Amino acid sequence: MSVTQSEKQQIIAEYARSQGDAGSVEVQVAVLTRRIENLTEHLKTHKKDVSTTRGLLGLVARRRRLMRYLQGRDAKRHHDLAERLELRH
Repeated sequence: MSVTQSEKQQIIAEYARSQGDAGSVEVQVAVLTRRIENLTEHLKTHKKDVSTTRGLLGLVARRRRLMRYLQGRDAKRHHDLAERLELRH
């Protein structure tokens, strides 16, 4: 269910704004999106897993807050990231 180290490194390489960037909003949102996708797949087969559902809602809320922050700081970056990750915006 979690993101493996190799997947995380691949995401960082794809969404990093500069060399060695692992903490920018884009990277954080991309990693959260992968975790959300994994948990969503898990919940399709384990519908009554309440603790995972609660964790998923927390991740979605964190991603929403980061996207709202990015919208306020730089609307173009927000729009580009939402399109790359195929998120509603």
